[in-house]
Amino acid sequence: MGNEKLLLEVKGKAQTWLDSNIDQSTRDRIREMIENDPDELIESFYTSLEFGTGGLRGLMGVGTNRMNIYTVGMATQGLCNYLKSCFSGLEEIKVAIAHDCRNNSRLFTETCAGIFAANGIRAYIFEDLRPTPELSFALRYFDCQSGVIITASHNPKEYNGYKVYWDDGAQIVAPHDKNIIDEVQNISSIDEILFNGDPDLIDNIPSSFDDLYVDRLTELSLSPEAIMRNHDMKIVYTPIHGTGVSLVPMALAKFGFTEVHNVPEQDEVDGNFPTVVSPNPEESAALAMALDKAEEIGADLVMATDPDADRVGIAVRDMNGKLILLNGNQTGSLLYYYLIRKWSENQKLNGNQYVAKTIVTTELLTDIADKYGVEMFNVLTGFKFIAGVMREEEGKKEFIIGSEESYGYLAGDFVRDKDAVMSCALIAETAAWAKEQGKSLYELLLDIYLEFGFYHEELTSIYKTGKEGAELIAKMMEDFRDSPPTQLSGSTVIKVHDYLSSSTLDPSSGTKTKILLPKSNVLQYVTEDQSVISIRPSGTEPKIKFYFSVRGSLKERVDYPDAKQALQSKIAGIKTELGIE
Repeated sequence: MGNEKLLLEVKGKAQTWLDSNIDQSTRDRIREMIENDPDELIESFYTSLEFGTGGLRGLMGVGTNRMNIYTVGMATQGLCNYLKSCFSGLEEIKVAIAHDCRNNSRLFTETCAGIFAANGIRAYIFEDLRPTPELSFALRYFDCQSGVIITASHNPKEYNGYKVYWDDGAQIVAPHDKNIIDEVQNISSIDEILFNGDPDLIDNIPSSFDDLYVDRLTELSLSPEAIMRNHDMKIVYTPIHGTGVSLVPMALAKFGFTEVHNVPEQDEVDGNFPTVVSPNPEESAALAMALDKAEEIGADLVMATDPDADRVGIAVRDMNGKLILLNGNQTGSLLYYYLIRKWSENQKLNGNQYVAKTIVTTELLTDIADKYGVEMFNVLTGFKFIAGVMREEEGKKEFIIGSEESYGYLAGDFVRDKDAVMSCALIAETAAWAKEQGKSLYELLLDIYLEFGFYHEELTSIYKTGKEGAELIAKMMEDFRDSPPTQLSGSTVIKVHDYLSSSTLDPSSGTKTKILLPKSNVLQYVTEDQSVISIRPSGTEPKIKFYFSVRGSLKERVDYPDAKQALQSKIAGIKTELGIE
């Protein structure tokens, strides 16, 4: 479509907004774009925000392709319409709403509450910012039919988002996600949004509710004696200006840890994230101040949570006493090993337990589960699919832990999304338990590699923004799908998993087998030497992601640096072969 034709279309969409009952500042901004900024007008109106793996997420601003009270309002009105059709037999429909620290998060939250109330739906709303997992817990506690959290997770400060949860406390999945979008798209005018509801249908959730949540977390503790003996282990924690600021220290204290040190500058709740470029605990720069604090006080463990406190990044000391960051697969491996082993030692395993991970998460977790006879469920990317397994197995099997490589973990079944508050407490407990064994967390990780094999993973993301970027990403996926490699790093590609066509190709025979998972735009190459390369567009950001997992052996702890270098070089070679340097 030529730019002139596209501009005409977006001007028509913009005019529809101008003809609606919108506020004056929005009206002025639309007129300014029409008159002076056609490129921004196109970016703001050429499409509408859609639910991805994390829900609705985008840049804040004016337009159908931006986060604002009207796109939030249309999403909420569509959700209201869907809830009323799904739960028409209930005397009262209930929802829970929470928000993070981002700019406009409270405004969007109050906008949602008013719309729910205007539609006759009772809304439970936290009095201040709260972690995403506590929203899941609250939804289940109050027996709600749905829930919303306003957050853009770890995205830059210009973003905000809107995640919808269903009555089991998990993020929405098909068919609900598609049905809600259909309801939203059926709204032809902003004027159809019912904005101002009965305040009596809006109930505040008091801060005392935090105690209920944290008390449930403490039930997950498996080594209280180890904590008691190592309670003064020095821990540095930072919320990176986000929602973990109160709950994580509270949980660590309830578990029994007495030497938890904060980073005062990053305890300040601020949606501009003034001390970091990006509030992403996957990035070393986000932990820089916490690492400095750890060096200052001699701490052995550093933990940082993202703005909505559902993901956590950690740093530990290596054999030379240097603080190093662990990736999400490594932290997940430590948690899996600790929890499953303790379940075994406590004679809690009877063959009826299970764990879960996503398809792009390390296979080391499967090896650990296999050793202890624990069933592994491998699911699509997105924690909502782990929650989906929990929903299917509820009342049949016991859930121990779920993990995804993007720094998200969950134990227990009273929350149905990744939980960094819980994870921080259990990571600290794992460290205390390791100390009882005469090991640091780093040494424990190396010993896991010695026992199960050395897995090394890396993630590469290529950003392509805007409409043109989306088209480039689509073309890249098409090319990788149509022309898979026959070899990678000298090892034959033995399987090509195409989750979009729900089929696995055996290149040697040309035969295909069916993948029994929902369709998803993910491609995986598996080689004879157990390398796995996964490719997928992000569902929440304008980028395409490449996940590399390679496997080697480790004979002794001291061999780790050389073994790691060899696997890093192998991944570098694979990147070159795929043309993604």
